[in-house]
Amino acid sequence: MTPVKKIYFISDFHLGAPDKLSSLEREKKIISFLNEIVKDAEQIFILGDLFDFWFEYRKVVPKGYVRILGRLAEITDKGIPVHFFVGNHDMWMRNYFQTELNIPVYFKPTPFELYGKKFLLGHGDGLGPGDHGYKFIKKVFRNKIAQTLFGFIPPYFGIQIADYFSKKSRAKTGKSDEVFLGEEKEWLVTYSKEVLKKEHFDFFVFGHRHLPLDIKLNENSRYINLGDWIKYNSYGVFNGSSFELKSHTN
Repeated sequence: MTPVKKIYFISDFHLGAPDKLSSLEREKKIISFLNEIVKDAEQIFILGDLFDFWFEYRKVVPKGYVRILGRLAEITDKGIPVHFFVGNHDMWMRNYFQTELNIPVYFKPTPFELYGKKFLLGHGDGLGPGDHGYKFIKKVFRNKIAQTLFGFIPPYFGIQIADYFSKKSRAKTGKSDEVFLGEEKEWLVTYSKEVLKKEHFDFFVFGHRHLPLDIKLNENSRYINLGDWIKYNSYGVFNGSSFELKSHTN
């Protein structure tokens, strides 16, 4: 029998942070991981915050990241689908990934059926109860008018301004992201349970929390958080029958 190909889930690379040297080391580690999984990958899902900052002007994108972008292009050229969900640090996407890399981009949680199982996938920011301040800011930042107005700022200034606030945001929330709040206080668990009241999903898979989590919601449904590539080098893999959280060690 032909072995079943696997579906991989990764998130929260935050390339660009905290400095160029650390980011480059992380980028090379991620590429090493991608080189391994293309051997048996059916599909690859990147669930947000690939970059610590990303803004696409009409004809300009942030400098750098040529290694990861080139590798992703090679993967899709081989016929392996790659999907990208925007995160709170790289939400200002236009069409660069679609036109240059052949990677579809998703802006909200999206259902998929994979090997007969139902998945709800997303980055995870702004979901569940509370955090009304961020939810308001998210609406503003994703507003087309706001993006157009920001686009009038010359890239030399605009990218530096946005990069500064992106790093400031991560510095403010970095420690809290490392702490498990308990099942009752994890807002993505609460969100998943609310969705389950209306529609069944076998797996809810998110990023954003920077903490690998695997929580049983009921007898037939699980909530998975993918962790990150800053501390854990963690990822999810589904082979058609089982979902596992793993860590890349090379």
